[in-house]
Amino acid sequence: MNNKDSNELAELGYAQELLRDMGGFSSFAVSFSVISILTGITQLYWYGLKYGGPLQVIFGWLTVSLFTFFVALSMAELASSYPTSGALYHWSSFLGSKRLGWFTACFNTIGQFAVLAGIDFGLAQFLIGIFSWPSTGIFPTALYAFLLASHAGLNHVGIKVVAWLNNFSAWYHIAVVILLLGALISKGFAQPLSFLLTYHSGDLKLPPPYVMLIGLLLAQWTLVGYDASAHVTEETQNPRKNAPWGIVLAVVISIFFGLIMLVAVTLSIPDLAQVTAMGENAFTEILKLRLGANFGNTMALLIAGAMWLCGLGAMTSASRMVFAFARDGGLPYAKFWAKVSDKHRVPANAIWGLAALAMVLVLSVDLYTAVVSIATIALYISYGLPIFARLKGRKQKHKDAPGPWNLGKWSTPIAYLGLIWICFIVVVFVLPPNEQAGIVMGVFFILLCFIWFFVARHRFAGPKYQIKD
Repeated sequence: MNNKDSNELAELGYAQELLRDMGGFSSFAVSFSVISILTGITQLYWYGLKYGGPLQVIFGWLTVSLFTFFVALSMAELASSYPTSGALYHWSSFLGSKRLGWFTACFNTIGQFAVLAGIDFGLAQFLIGIFSWPSTGIFPTALYAFLLASHAGLNHVGIKVVAWLNNFSAWYHIAVVILLLGALISKGFAQPLSFLLTYHSGDLKLPPPYVMLIGLLLAQWTLVGYDASAHVTEETQNPRKNAPWGIVLAVVISIFFGLIMLVAVTLSIPDLAQVTAMGENAFTEILKLRLGANFGNTMALLIAGAMWLCGLGAMTSASRMVFAFARDGGLPYAKFWAKVSDKHRVPANAIWGLAALAMVLVLSVDLYTAVVSIATIALYISYGLPIFARLKGRKQKHKDAPGPWNLGKWSTPIAYLGLIWICFIVVVFVLPPNEQAGIVMGVFFILLCFIWFFVARHRFAGPKYQIKD
């Protein structure tokens, strides 16, 4: 173990409890795997076609990518300054207040298990479509539960196994994308480049600008989860440099390969009306039409493998957030959730608790895109709160110690742009047809306020330093 890393963690008030065995590539791989363009794009490609068509798919991706990059840069700076498993929650606490930290942790927690739910439920539906399994009754729920259990079980085994799989996942994602591109290009595109400018909303009786706004969910849902590198900093070697680079590289590479993949798949659409009529199976339908049924299904299975690896990384990231929040006494029965397995040195109770919560969420919300909206909104609120805390502190001339990875004079303007974007998407993604997400988030916020004012503010003291000066 690197004593320098442990000493830096001790300066932030925490003892080295988790196994620090992840290198720089592993830090990048966990975020890249959770972003997983093969998961987000595949699961919501139909949604982009429905709300704006090819024009939305491409230019929506470019718009979201630009502003997401600003958010990621600001988060990378924060990860360099405060490399703890608490990540966003600790950043808000250190730069703002225990109240801001508590709300950040709560939003990040719900976002984390909603992302896990969205990934695994989407994977279950994807597999059902590939194999023509029963789509009603108990089977879809049982399959979803099995996928959650597989991710929880492997995360329980230990960080070495998960770190290896995350490393493998990064190369796997790139290989599958290249194979997909090669196969589609070899068949020749069905449409000219001008097809990418086609606006389509089917029989939706909505104004085009509104439709285009709603369709941004495709790109924004895909570009979430890059905070994973920050959540595993206590298990990462040289985290002040590796964690921020992990965040930034994961986002940049995802944007690049995601754009190429979207262009190739969209130009491969033989008939737009036929494909959009397939609804949630639009992506796999394109593969079958262009590559043939057998090879199309083979590619779909390879993509399903990427989704499974994405869910594995999501469980890793989410469980570290819960562990850190519980370690500081921020959750009911905190000692239970912060318990670290003596054998595997992982937060086992947090892992299995998250699997249970993800199960409850999907059973409670009817519309899949509402689950996706909840995950996206909650996570980006948690991304925005520590950025807001740093900006507010700078305005009030508070002490702000940058880490070795920083943006210098560009830090403040980039942070403002990222924060404005977050406020924008929080409003957009609760508009119809995803109003159920707005209701859930509204109820959740009211409940959080009630818990804070009547319970948590009296009991929660903020980050509970294990090591005193």
